[in-house]
Amino acid sequence: MAISELVRAAGSGPQGQSLAIAVVGLYLAGLLALALLVRRRWPEQREWSRKLVHIGTGPVVLLAWALQIERGIALPAAAAVTLLTALNHRFRLLPAVEDVGRPSYGTVAYGASITLLLALFWPAQPAAVAAGVLVMAFGDGLAGLLGPLVRSPSWSLLGQRKSLVGTGAMAIASAAVLGLLWIRQGPAGAVSGLAEWAAAGPPQAAAAILLITALAVGLEQLSAYGLDNLSVPLVVGLLWSLLRP
Repeated sequence: MAISELVRAAGSGPQGQSLAIAVVGLYLAGLLALALLVRRRWPEQREWSRKLVHIGTGPVVLLAWALQIERGIALPAAAAVTLLTALNHRFRLLPAVEDVGRPSYGTVAYGASITLLLALFWPAQPAAVAAGVLVMAFGDGLAGLLGPLVRSPSWSLLGQRKSLVGTGAMAIASAAVLGLLWIRQGPAGAVSGLAEWAAAGPPQAAAAILLITALAVGLEQLSAYGLDNLSVPLVVGLLWSLLRP
């Protein structure tokens, strides 16, 4: 039996929610343990463990969606994690998560963006939350990993190095995530305006996905101090809510 089925079998009350929280907690604990292992195994690659946490955090939203975690639990939990990341940023308690050797508030901004998306859309539009978080998790995460590893033409914006490979990875991953979510959500409940246009057919859906992807890639270019971790998820989530209600 799948984990989501076990949680549903436990019911939507305290027992089911407690089981759902335990599942998410175990996932996050495993992710943190893996990040610490990567940090110990490759201490010279300080970005790897951080990007592992960055990418691995994204699927938590899918877990919360599948397990139907309630707003009264998801929102305070996200706010608490954001507070913990802010403390970690200040005191460097877990270097595997924060220590990158450059001024960045990315982890704090990432937590804040997830908290704001939950406040805006959970649980009425879980796909909007998933779109914003997963585009940042996979798109920006893969860009940060592949950009430095693969040599390609590069440029600098606001003191941040960007590369063709990293930007391409961001674009491809973002479009893939959005396309899969678009299919997963099923028929759109179009109401008016942009929503009706996006629901008109595959060409319009593709155009909507490309529009969101282009804006996400553009905002990721403006990543001074890691603030794209706030701007990208929020803009993607808001656009998704307009185009795919």
